[in-house]
Amino acid sequence: MKVGVVAIGQVAPDVLCSVAEGLARTFPETSATILKTPLLIPQQSFDRKRSQYNSSVILNELRKYVERRTSFHRIVAVVDVDLYASGLKYVFGEAFAPGRVGVISLWRLRPEFYGEQEDLSVYHTRILKEATHELGHTLGLQHCNRSFCIMHFSNSIFDTDKKQTLFCDQCYLEAAIAISNIGKMP
Repeated sequence: MKVGVVAIGQVAPDVLCSVAEGLARTFPETSATILKTPLLIPQQSFDRKRSQYNSSVILNELRKYVERRTSFHRIVAVVDVDLYASGLKYVFGEAFAPGRVGVISLWRLRPEFYGEQEDLSVYHTRILKEATHELGHTLGLQHCNRSFCIMHFSNSIFDTDKKQTLFCDQCYLEAAIAISNIGKMP
């Protein structure tokens, strides 16, 4: 599977490298490439009352972008703004499940957001967990009830920290089957 990693707005290059390398290690037979040109944050995604960005609006714009880029099976976008989805106070990310695109937000993944000291190891682990989770959704995986599985829903940063960076056996099998079927689907 070929995965493109793209920044939406300003994102540190080391974060994009971390995402690309982590996804290539986590998913079987996967290569991840960083797209050199960042995308713009869609202006219509900003909600003035909330001072947040609607992740669904960003995803829809990302889907239009992917339709023009046929060389990648999936695209994971990384944005450094606070995201929300309908009915939720905030989200760490969102993806079409199944689909070709997912987006993650760095905003609430930094330890400093929670009044803690900067810790790049914790930060990059959280980023990889969320990117893996959203890429899993693009493969059709749903939320897993096992709290240690990467596909477990993160209702808070504590849930993100609790789960592993890997799939449980069942979710791994589903991901491997979905990846093996890429290219076979019409």
